[in-house]
Amino acid sequence: MKKLFFTCLALFVVLACQAQDILTKRNGDELQVKVQEITLTEVKYKRFDNLEGPVISILKSEVFMIKYENGLKTVISGEAPATSTSSPYPDYQQPQQQHLKLSGPRLGFTVLSSKLVDNLEEEHQETVSPFITQFGWQFETRIFTLDNGTSGLFEFVPLVGGLEQGKFLPSLSALIGIRGPKGLEFGVGPNLSVAGAGLVFAAGTNFQSQGINFPVNMAFAPSKDGARFSVLFGFNSRRN
Repeated sequence: MKKLFFTCLALFVVLACQAQDILTKRNGDELQVKVQEITLTEVKYKRFDNLEGPVISILKSEVFMIKYENGLKTVISGEAPATSTSSPYPDYQQPQQQHLKLSGPRLGFTVLSSKLVDNLEEEHQETVSPFITQFGWQFETRIFTLDNGTSGLFEFVPLVGGLEQGKFLPSLSALIGIRGPKGLEFGVGPNLSVAGAGLVFAAGTNFQSQGINFPVNMAFAPSKDGARFSVLFGFNSRRN
């Protein structure tokens, strides 16, 4: 199971490291793009998920920073607003200070180790198949965003598994994590389930299209009673 976990993790690292630029708007939104040209008043780009599509233009005044595929970054200066503070941007436009909500549904599956399956049957009188479906919701808060595009996250994930087998197997996870400028993320935190309490380790990446985020995450929850490996998919949109 560990070999499968690290193989999948390596696959997502490759996907997340594709040659793309990250355009961060002043409202905190992040776009995966391929920058074509920067003029005196506009930034022109193509969407990374549609490189054969049209060139899109956005006013430079709406752009906070561009992180290029090679790691270099450009912070776009703008006109100072009418404010008494020394910052060139109003507080609500400071990407590194905004607490953004990125919550949405999750679905996927979990593979239980044989030891855990036996434990559920012996101690909890639950006879389940090693493969169970998962349905739930992920509540995510982006606590901060650094100039290089790295974000700090807090995530709360309630799930219900085993419905396809007529079972109700709830679990709760609370994770503290880091998301890189290209969407690759890692997290760790406590997990509570029918199998007991323990830690969960998670990794994943995030794809974006037309303002909608499509996260893909893997989680590994070891314990003395057995291990669980999960893959979850979902979608969310930005909410302040």
